[in-house]
Amino acid sequence: MNKMTVRDIEVTGKKVLVRVDFNVPVDPETGAIVDDSRIRATLPTIEYLIERNARVILISHLGRPRGKVVDELRLTPVAQRLSQILGQQVGVAVNCIGPEVEKSVETLKAGDVLLLENLRFHSDEETGSAEFARSLARLGDIFVNDAFGTSHRAHASIAGIGQYLPAVAGLLLEKEINTLSDLLEHPVHPFTSVFGGAKVSDKVGMLKNIMDKVDCLLIGGGMAATFLKARSCEVGTSLIEADCVDTAAELIEEARRSGARLILPEDVVITDELKSESEWEVVSVDAIPPDKKIADIGPATIENFRRELKDSRTVFWNGPMGVEEIPQFAAGTQALAMLLPELNGTTIVGGGSTAEVVDALGLGDSVTFISTGGGASLKFLGGEELPGVVALRDKGTL
Repeated sequence: MNKMTVRDIEVTGKKVLVRVDFNVPVDPETGAIVDDSRIRATLPTIEYLIERNARVILISHLGRPRGKVVDELRLTPVAQRLSQILGQQVGVAVNCIGPEVEKSVETLKAGDVLLLENLRFHSDEETGSAEFARSLARLGDIFVNDAFGTSHRAHASIAGIGQYLPAVAGLLLEKEINTLSDLLEHPVHPFTSVFGGAKVSDKVGMLKNIMDKVDCLLIGGGMAATFLKARSCEVGTSLIEADCVDTAAELIEEARRSGARLILPEDVVITDELKSESEWEVVSVDAIPPDKKIADIGPATIENFRRELKDSRTVFWNGPMGVEEIPQFAAGTQALAMLLPELNGTTIVGGGSTAEVVDALGLGDSVTFISTGGGASLKFLGGEELPGVVALRDKGTL
């Protein structure tokens, strides 16, 4: 990565404003954090700064409050969890900008950590307001972006603060960029990519960008219905992206021309409704009734996908194979996740719900790398520049 990192700048005694991605899942009933992996992923940067006696000011969003204060989306539980993990008290500010916050920042001592309140309580964050970015920048001497998961968005705290402060990458963001760059530039073959989730449109850029780099593409999840439709299969009431059917057909043809094997499901789990009490059955993709919808890949497809993956030396996976939040439609996703530790090679999970499944099964430590950014990783691997990375200083410019 040709961007400066926190290692390239003097931080001792400095007020360091760190954009983190603490958008963690929270139980709506108890307010408890369900998965703290995003918090833990940023520990290397936070601990690096603490050890060098910086005054650490963390900024993050949580959920979609849409510019309003929502008590359920306050960051106090996140600060409490971070305090437990770090073994030191993490303060919580009442807001993320303003005189009161500035006073709280000025009282910080070397090695202290303060978490500011939810950035998205201000609509100016998502609109990319220069004034909001300037107000945030007043709080620090240096800006560190360690929020890869939101670096594809041109929000004020991601792309704007670097206009007013020296801006460098955190250790997590550096690791994300380097890992995903190696995936594109130096994959060990055979290289297999697994794609699932609902939408083809989210992944078109990446599919096109890696088509000449992969040996095999495995397509499951809701997006498989659009590909099956492109092959003139009956997909019943499955949700498809009608405007992407022709695109799917083009991708199938592009895979053929590039020599990549694009493999679709041969059997699927079908149901009337995507509900936990719904009845289901397994059918061939050539026998999907017009009044049923696809909910998961079937056992024959699982076995086909397993066979391809076992021979692979590099695997990238983004998107579940079915409606994994409903137990009877989670078999395909869980089967592939359980296979990952057995593979003899590099295994990279592309964030989002796929990462949540892998973590929930206790397999996080058995995977080479789990990206913290589903959308960001797809944009980056699709060859797009990320606003949050563009805004950082190039090596040798500070």
